[in-house]
Amino acid sequence: MAKKKKLLQAKINRLLIANRGEIAVRIIRTCHEMGIETVAVYSTADKDNLHVRLADKAVCIGSAPSSKSYLVKENIVMAALHTHCEAIHPGVGFLSENADFARLVQDKGLIFIGPDPDVIELLGDKVVARETAQKYGLPVTPGTGAVNAQDGKAIDAAKQLGFPVIIKAAAGGGGKGMRIVRKADELEENISLASREAESNFADGTVFIEKYLENPRHVELQVLADGKGNVAILGERDCTVQKNHQKLIEESPSPGVTDKMRKAMAAGAVPMFRELKYRGAGTIEFLAENENFYFMEVNARVQVEHPVSEFVANVDIIRQQILACTEGRMEIDPKAIALNGWSIECRINALTPGTINRLEVPGGPGVRFDSFLYNGCSIPPHYDSMIAKLIVYGTDRNHALARMDRALRELVVEGIKTNIERQRWIINHPVFHYGVFGTSWYGDIEKEVEHGR
Repeated sequence: MAKKKKLLQAKINRLLIANRGEIAVRIIRTCHEMGIETVAVYSTADKDNLHVRLADKAVCIGSAPSSKSYLVKENIVMAALHTHCEAIHPGVGFLSENADFARLVQDKGLIFIGPDPDVIELLGDKVVARETAQKYGLPVTPGTGAVNAQDGKAIDAAKQLGFPVIIKAAAGGGGKGMRIVRKADELEENISLASREAESNFADGTVFIEKYLENPRHVELQVLADGKGNVAILGERDCTVQKNHQKLIEESPSPGVTDKMRKAMAAGAVPMFRELKYRGAGTIEFLAENENFYFMEVNARVQVEHPVSEFVANVDIIRQQILACTEGRMEIDPKAIALNGWSIECRINALTPGTINRLEVPGGPGVRFDSFLYNGCSIPPHYDSMIAKLIVYGTDRNHALARMDRALRELVVEGIKTNIERQRWIINHPVFHYGVFGTSWYGDIEKEVEHGR
């Protein structure tokens, strides 16, 4: 224990990034600004990836499937020890919220760039996280504890909640292990399907039931904490534009959150993170309906959409995350966070694998392009479809929308099919401009988007 405490108070010299693609590139860039050497890990499919080129050292950890590379805890820790790293940054996805991985990292005398394993475990179980949120006065969507298909009480509970209900994986996210049920006779089968999908994706088949909100907004608070009681809220993000529970566009602030809601969310989140002695970056997610909001989950890691919060708060979240986890401090005063302007992020997804034969990146004031793309790079079929994030900043929402439209027009990615034109269509839609919509909106107009009308 003393060894871990010493490490937490020391400036590190070398860090391994247990991830790939744009988030690995993002972390490498901040590390180099901080004077920290970086070690990349890669699968055989990623040997020419940009994060491998930018890192000071690189280690192959397995073959293309993530189950044989980026999800093999022992190989990643071995690579860190072999290259004399002092810390491991998990990035997003893969092992970023795996408590066993965090414990293994710490057991080997390395620093995990994230909260303590016990905190990850507590927050990773959505049933327990709901109970924790309620303890701090945060409202939760009416729901149940863990259920199974053979438990007759599940049907009684669902009837009491009132259909439709949603089945969720206790240990998961991203739409995996999730089923919407509108009739009692469909419940048992969907519990079984959701449980099997959760077991396959998260090695935990536990599911629970919540009342399904038909068309809420999806809102989240960006949190930074130093583990010593200092908790900063960098405003909220709106992630309401989604397809199959996968986020497409994010913005900060949210056009659907009032000052009253904003203060109430923070009033519950700050003491919760303080009491947990939370360390590093995290996000607390809510569903919002009119003036009401309901706790959904905590992501105990940095989020894909963190750049919009960086723009409006003028804070390098990765830098503060590393400082909090390695030196037990942050360079920001939680009471002096000033939020200005408006930021929007469009996720650029590959619709097919292939090779990039032409890339033209937009620029100009207030434009940021986070990616691992370069001319001639290969997009393998093995991983998440997101290949880039286009982020813009404006003085207000209209300014940011105009800037995003201009940047999307400038962005050229050829050699594969992408969703660039679809993103441009969405941000120019009158409903999106008006700013009043819920999570079902994109699904309702998807056919219209497909036909470009």
